Amino acid sequence: MKSLIQRLKKAVGPGVITGIADDDPSGIATYSQTGAMFGYGQLWLALFSYPFMVSIQEMCARIGLVTGTGLAGILKKHYSRPILFGAIALLAITNIINIGADLGAMAAATQLVLPISFVPALLILTAITILTEVFIPYPKYVSFLKYLALTVFAYIIAAFAVKQDWGLILNATLIPHFEWNTAYILNVTAMLGTTISPYLFFWQADEEVEEELMHHKIRAMGRGVPKITRADITQMRTDTAFGMFISNLVTFFIIITAAATLGANGITSVTSAAQVAESLRPLAGDFSSLLFTLGIVGTGLLAVPVLAGSAAYAIAEAANWSEGLSKTFTQARGFYLVIIVATLVGILVNLSPINPMTMLYYAAILNGLLAPPLMILILLVGNNKKIMGDRTTGKLGNFFGIIITILMSALTIYFFYNLFR
Repeated sequence: MKSLIQRLKKAVGPGVITGIADDDPSGIATYSQTGAMFGYGQLWLALFSYPFMVSIQEMCARIGLVTGTGLAGILKKHYSRPILFGAIALLAITNIINIGADLGAMAAATQLVLPISFVPALLILTAITILTEVFIPYPKYVSFLKYLALTVFAYIIAAFAVKQDWGLILNATLIPHFEWNTAYILNVTAMLGTTISPYLFFWQADEEVEEELMHHKIRAMGRGVPKITRADITQMRTDTAFGMFISNLVTFFIIITAAATLGANGITSVTSAAQVAESLRPLAGDFSSLLFTLGIVGTGLLAVPVLAGSAAYAIAEAANWSEGLSKTFTQARGFYLVIIVATLVGILVNLSPINPMTMLYYAAILNGLLAPPLMILILLVGNNKKIMGDRTTGKLGNFFGIIITILMSALTIYFFYNLFR
């Protein structure tokens, strides 16, 4: 059993951690809202978005793996700096809002299982997040994240603890159902924006470089070109495909859980992930509620460092600071200070009179604005032989990458059209 766990840990790489971080508490709230509002009606999106998510994340991972440099570092070197700095500013703002919403959801979920008030829970969880990311050496920290990744299976178990119509679920998954109304289309936008998020682009590219550092393929991030083999590319692609599969599988099970409980009982408004866990207790029993609660805390502890870390990587690369979780605090003060400040500022989101879900709504607007231009740049970098050599993106990856970029651009335009109308 111990050897099996060790093999599984070794197989889990940046792609799996990235994929599971995508199912953060704010994402859980969005997927729960989808199931509550539309039942199984948008379940097909979990299957539909998978190849697009894989293609974009694989491009980002390939860039980091081949160049030994993070995404922001490559964009700074080869493309317009104003575009880079604008993207980083939007990334930092949206990440801080998501950090705050995630910390708040984790604190509220903790209250459901422990006799503790909100503010102490919020402060304790924030302290745990900062201390582990800043002071634990990278190899041990990655192992910690891999164990946290196991918490997503709570959502799968919770879904089977609820009575489901599996025939209807299969039909809704395989046969897309589309409604031409504003609420339906805007929720599709929210689903794709939550699933294909800019912070994941930066994080996975940089984590591929961190892995190369750990295995002594390069001396420092952004310095030197690593020697990689076809086996390295294959392993990256497998890891990414598996990570995105888990991400979408969890999305699928959260939607059907919410559809069979909240939606089936007329609860169509979701204000937080913790509210979903609390609502499940009278509808599905204490066991399902507890599993959902543990999932919120576990995925939050995984996602908040990813959100703060992706912003830190981007800012450090743009500012030419020493960077990387493989370095100590004294070796990369600026990098770690960004992580600390972003996490602490996220606390203020919970002290604001504005509802966290409202903030997430506006964060989704910023993500919608940021994702398509970034995906265009990722496509350009991934196909640039001067940067990637003979390791450029393949035809299938380009096909899915171009299609999702066009689709998300169109949805963003529609989103703003309705916003201003």
